[in-house]
Amino acid sequence: MSFLGFILKTLVRQKVRTWLTVLGISIGITTVVALGSVVGGLKETSAQLLRAYDSDFIVAQKGASDLSFSAVTEEEWAAVDARDDVERTVGALLHVARAGGNPYFVTVGVRAEDLAKIDLNIRDGRLIAPGATDEVMLGVRAADKLNAGVGETVELDRRTYTVVGIMKADSVWEDSGAFAPLATVQEHAKKPNVVTMIYVKVKPGLDRHEVADAIEDDNPLLSAVADVDEYSEVDQGIVIMDALNIAISALAVGIGAIGVMNTMVMSVFERTREIGILRAVGWSGNRILRMIIGESLALCLIAAAVGTALGVAASRAVLYIPAVGSLLEPAYTLDVFVRALFVAVVVALVGAVYPALRALRLTPMEALRHE
Repeated sequence: MSFLGFILKTLVRQKVRTWLTVLGISIGITTVVALGSVVGGLKETSAQLLRAYDSDFIVAQKGASDLSFSAVTEEEWAAVDARDDVERTVGALLHVARAGGNPYFVTVGVRAEDLAKIDLNIRDGRLIAPGATDEVMLGVRAADKLNAGVGETVELDRRTYTVVGIMKADSVWEDSGAFAPLATVQEHAKKPNVVTMIYVKVKPGLDRHEVADAIEDDNPLLSAVADVDEYSEVDQGIVIMDALNIAISALAVGIGAIGVMNTMVMSVFERTREIGILRAVGWSGNRILRMIIGESLALCLIAAAVGTALGVAASRAVLYIPAVGSLLEPAYTLDVFVRALFVAVVVALVGAVYPALRALRLTPMEALRHE
């Protein structure tokens, strides 16, 4: 029998204990994978938000706890738009409205003349007309969920709009939401003369970071965000989620290590005579050590596989929550799976330390006398 086969056979002998340990560890791995993929999706949504409308960066209120709470006055917007180093700007007001059974429908208020500056992929219909107050453009996903086509009406926050266009957007939040006249959204949101953010396109040949820094220098209350790494300046949500992800990974290591240690200690205690026989027939302490660590690693790698599968399933399941499904798609990056594997390996090594040391301290004679 091979060394690996011997390890697996040992685990199979204690099926209930083995699978209970695998289950406990896999729950931690599930959380790591699910949360990691959701955080990754949130970062991708943030990146899409920054890249929207062929802009170079966005300008929002400095220090906002959440981007949706950002408030940039139309006077501040006009000052940015009038700059010599800026080619064009588009102001947008984000408002979460109720649409049908979805209380988290993202509505973007934009001026009709600004929509004409945006390269929209219109599948059907037209842009919102200048001066219109009750027209709306829906993303493809939104139109499908609301079962609405061009010429039909939809109700957003108890106000009836006529659908004049359907567009296909690259970002989830746009494809699942709608464009509406800025003045109308300002009225609904009770935010007169305010936008959430300004999309800025700099003039050709200029460095976007230098222009962004100049705008911040001239407007102390505003923050220009050109990259996802700078997103925390206008939204603390991603920072909090990242910290939560790290904390849960650490918690999974701690709880998992205790579970593995308990299993391996019991295994070593019950197999004291067996370990003594192995030592008596020539097994070295190093090989005993590799056996204990190998069993621990096998447990945790099985748990990693089960937990990863469950984590992917859980992250897909959360998309059925309207607040999540309308804003992001989970991102299954290599980093997510590497972190899950890293947690499993660390759990295995930490959990195997004490049982392995206990097994090494047993002399063959002492082990054989054990009852």
